[in-house]
Amino acid sequence: MSKKALITGVTGMVGSHLADFLLASTDWDVYGVCRWRSPLDNVQHLLERVNEKDRVFFEYADLNDEISLMTVIGKVRPDYVFHLAAQSYPLTSFTAPIDTLNTNILGTCRLLEAIRREMEADSGYRPVVHVCASSEVFGKIPAEKKPETGIHEECPFHPASPYAISKVGTDLLGRYYAEAYGMTVMTTRMFTHTGPRRGDVFHESTFAKQIAMIEAGLIEPVVKVGNLKSLRTYADVRDAVRAYFMLVTVDPIPGEYYNIGGSYTCEVGDTLHTLISYSPMKDQIRVETDPERLRPIDADLQVPDCRKFKAHTGWEPQISFETTMHDLLDYWREKIRTGAMFLTR
Repeated sequence: MSKKALITGVTGMVGSHLADFLLASTDWDVYGVCRWRSPLDNVQHLLERVNEKDRVFFEYADLNDEISLMTVIGKVRPDYVFHLAAQSYPLTSFTAPIDTLNTNILGTCRLLEAIRREMEADSGYRPVVHVCASSEVFGKIPAEKKPETGIHEECPFHPASPYAISKVGTDLLGRYYAEAYGMTVMTTRMFTHTGPRRGDVFHESTFAKQIAMIEAGLIEPVVKVGNLKSLRTYADVRDAVRAYFMLVTVDPIPGEYYNIGGSYTCEVGDTLHTLISYSPMKDQIRVETDPERLRPIDADLQVPDCRKFKAHTGWEPQISFETTMHDLLDYWREKIRTGAMFLTR
């Protein structure tokens, strides 16, 4: 019998790419957890397989509804759980802190509790669980305190947004359930990862979207930006989901926690200028700071030390920064060619 993987947040960028990876690289059945109102844009290419029940199944549940999570876990009894669903936008968390904390901390607790109860009812049930935290847990690390090799797993948490605070809770819950109940739960702090299907509230994706809209004549040749001095290390989302697969299949150690990230580091402004350089209108595009895009406090030194994860799994990023940026820009060009309307955010 094929193994079963459950992905919370399957309709998001990472969840949809993870579904693609598992379908292409394993014989597992993939169960995607989504809300009934979740947009299906990122999984449009999977809907025929969902309709035909061809290794892809959608299960409706909500992190804020404990009964729905218990029902899904009891019905599917997955061998692997990838918990990716979250309120994932740091800037939004400043205006919706309670929703962010509830969804990300209590939602994670509800999911882990549903799994724990299923294990309690059947001692033979032993799923492997991945809890996705975030590099944002490390927050605003002063330059003089950043280790030379990058942010490692034992660096202190200093979250710089309600989102980051919620991910601290998520991270600690994963480790708590492993230690208290003997569950095989691992936690990851993935640093900036991007590519096709990236939400337009994230800096590199809104840059690409605005450039594509400029090329199509939909907006003036002005890209609006926030803080361009923040330092980021980029990974491609397709490398990220391969890392997540290796996390749960290469000697999973209960309670372990890993930093994962790419190998290309630059300021956000350099990312912007790279994307602009790919445009035939590069000489016409201007850049303007938009105060609404600035966070009250920014995690501005996001450079990871990933040696622990690489040593354990052998994972290495394979997709170049340039390929990722080209693919992201082409993704937005294609979406805009369809004639759909978009917010200029």
